Amino acid sequence: MAEWFTQNSLLLGLALLDGLAYAALVFMVAVGLNLVFGVLRIVNVAHGSLFAIGAYAAASLGLFLAAAGLPPWASYAALLVAAALVGAVLGPLIEKLILRRIYGQEEVLQLLVTFALFMILEDVQKLVWGVQPVSQDLPMKFLGTVDVPFGEDVIPFTIYQLFVLPGVAVATLLGLAWFLRRTLTGRVIVAVTTDKEAAMAMGIDAAKVTLLTFSFGAALAALGGALASPTTSLVPGIGAQTIVLSFAVVATAGLGQIEGAALTSLLIGLGRSIAVYFAPEFEVVVPYIIMVAVLLVRPQGLFGVLETRRV
Repeated sequence: MAEWFTQNSLLLGLALLDGLAYAALVFMVAVGLNLVFGVLRIVNVAHGSLFAIGAYAAASLGLFLAAAGLPPWASYAALLVAAALVGAVLGPLIEKLILRRIYGQEEVLQLLVTFALFMILEDVQKLVWGVQPVSQDLPMKFLGTVDVPFGEDVIPFTIYQLFVLPGVAVATLLGLAWFLRRTLTGRVIVAVTTDKEAAMAMGIDAAKVTLLTFSFGAALAALGGALASPTTSLVPGIGAQTIVLSFAVVATAGLGQIEGAALTSLLIGLGRSIAVYFAPEFEVVVPYIIMVAVLLVRPQGLFGVLETRRV
């Protein structure tokens, strides 16, 4: 075993670093999906499209700013502005026009409606940005690389993926936990999540809470896409890949679990990355093997709790 680690230390180090960066991106999408489910009780398939639109919008805005001659650091503002715009525009639009009509309906209908919305948004992406790859890596190139010591080896790795992506994910986790537990608005959201009927009886406007929560979840998904845009070429279908993996994270962690989504994203991200380097033929299935293994032991997820059925 020691000899194997010695011979493969470089690949193992790369797998761990890549897995950390990938887990951060997955968490940004999964935590928004989990938050939306906790309040709206809708598993939103179209969440992946918000990730993709956020990525495309960030890349387009970054390319526009670069063409206008603005300094490279402006590309970071483009990431945040794109995510905020997607959340502020598409979030309320989708919640008011579509989702509000299916609250309390059967789960199958909710899935069909959100899947139809996903397909519509996929076509909208093709109409706006076409089918050719879109790439904008200035935020990653601007920071450069750093040498990361790992055993006897030194691994050059981008500062953007090593510090920015995990840093934003950690800041999002801590900020979201503080917001939900320490602010009045956050406690109102928790109240609606815990018992919507009782919260409404106490005078809480559940409609405003659901609108705010969905828009915020949409912004988180778009921010995940915006942060991912400098690391890869954007092509049609990236939203589908992301939402499927996010569902695996949410199911493994337990629906409605914020901190659990962070730990599960790390577990699945590292598992997938290690498979890429050491068993690439299993790259696609490793996250779902982890999910199935967990659900066989704990059907409610690692951090989920069984709910009492109301009659």
